[in-house]
Amino acid sequence: MARIAVIGAGMGAMAAAARLAVAGHRVVVHERTGTYGGALGRFERDGFSFDTGPGLLPLPAVWRDLFVKTGKEPLESLVELVQVDPSSRHVFADGTEVSLPNASRAGVVAALDAALGPSAGQRWGDFLVRARETWDRTRRPLLEEPLWPNWEVLAEREPYPSVPHKRLLRTRRAGTLAEVGAWELRDARLAALLDGHALAYGLDPRTAPANAAVLPYMEYAFGVWYVRGGGLRELARAVYERCLARRVEFRFGSEIAGIVEKDGRVVGVESAEGAVTEAEFVVSGVAPGVLDRLRGGAPVRDGGEVGPQRGGASRLTVLLALRGGRPQGTVHRTVVHARDARAESDSLFGAASGTAAEPTVTVLRPDDPALVPDAEHEAVTLSAAVPALGGGPDRDTTEAFAQRAERLIDVAGRAVPGLRDRLLWHEVRTPADVAADTGAADGVVPAPALAGASGRLLHPANGTRTAGLFTVGGWSHPGGGLPHAGMSGALVAGLVVEGPEFRGSR
Repeated sequence: MARIAVIGAGMGAMAAAARLAVAGHRVVVHERTGTYGGALGRFERDGFSFDTGPGLLPLPAVWRDLFVKTGKEPLESLVELVQVDPSSRHVFADGTEVSLPNASRAGVVAALDAALGPSAGQRWGDFLVRARETWDRTRRPLLEEPLWPNWEVLAEREPYPSVPHKRLLRTRRAGTLAEVGAWELRDARLAALLDGHALAYGLDPRTAPANAAVLPYMEYAFGVWYVRGGGLRELARAVYERCLARRVEFRFGSEIAGIVEKDGRVVGVESAEGAVTEAEFVVSGVAPGVLDRLRGGAPVRDGGEVGPQRGGASRLTVLLALRGGRPQGTVHRTVVHARDARAESDSLFGAASGTAAEPTVTVLRPDDPALVPDAEHEAVTLSAAVPALGGGPDRDTTEAFAQRAERLIDVAGRAVPGLRDRLLWHEVRTPADVAADTGAADGVVPAPALAGASGRLLHPANGTRTAGLFTVGGWSHPGGGLPHAGMSGALVAGLVVEGPEFRGSR
């Protein structure tokens, strides 16, 4: 039995802790804040309750596997996991609307044909077939296996099977998600549908590799799920309680100031008060900049390895308390697409970054009595990708995000009639709140690992150059997103238990 110190109580860290405890190790989790869950937070006021992080769960099999492998009680016996159907309603720039069924390719094709015209659904369906091929090619190396030592192979290879596109005398193949939309989908609304999946992860469709097609594929193939009875924060609670049941010890308000090493191997962690806790293994679930500080600025990895991602987009969330109950037949999730996609991308990623163009806004309206004081009220969550802080949360930045929040409410009014008239109050969650919750510099939200793009969207391996030190969570392989966090926990547990020869679950 080894002593293992886990730094941080995010979802990936807790997934690793539960698996390591079941393997017979003594696991202590050190969390600087007063609670667990990382980005899966909760805000409560006046009888209203809101998720402050992700509001929907793709690929729930990852978390089902955790509960199967760590105890007799399956996930569904501990939380009410429900499939959201329709999976989403989309309001496009020209006013066209379509609701898409959950986990039904044929249903999605039919809905798109009916709403956007004949052959639109077929083009999207053909795209999903190519996306499935991409998923089959990348699933194991990017989700189920430790990062390959020859990771350059993943960096150079674009696994999306692009359709040849003839233009004048040249034949080209899509290399980015935006090119897939323009050349293969050939409809501004279908392109917006595709781009929305990239924007949801803070990715620029103009530079995201074509194999980002796996992001919509995950949703359309495996469905989108919600935890009824309090939202996805309840998933965090269930994982935390599973850890407790497996005798994982949590120390909240326990800020780690340093990782103690000897002869190239970790031997413990040091608290902010100077106390040292001995450990044969340390699992770090913190952002790269924080880990650098814990090691006194010493590099965690060799120069030839995948380096940590620095920078990226963040998320603005607006929590709305509304008078009046949720209307019968309301769709759980509506995506209101920006009227000018180019201006939106420029405002997030281009030369005009920082200016506030109209964003693509996701509107969540859960059918969940646990979120409201009574049936005569409704809790609604708006979210959009925004630039990270960059210069820190000063007064001007705070005012800028307040203005952006008002713009989100205006955009959401296209999907929720009479929204402003129903508004009791709203709460704004900015990148500064993301930074406070997760420790990520400037509130950046990590993207999932993707192949190609010269390795730009790969994440560092879970192992490090220091023996016994491993990294877990969104800032290490396989990157950001709830399914990816769960997989990172499984990978780290496998590497600790089985050693470097571990090659993933089969």
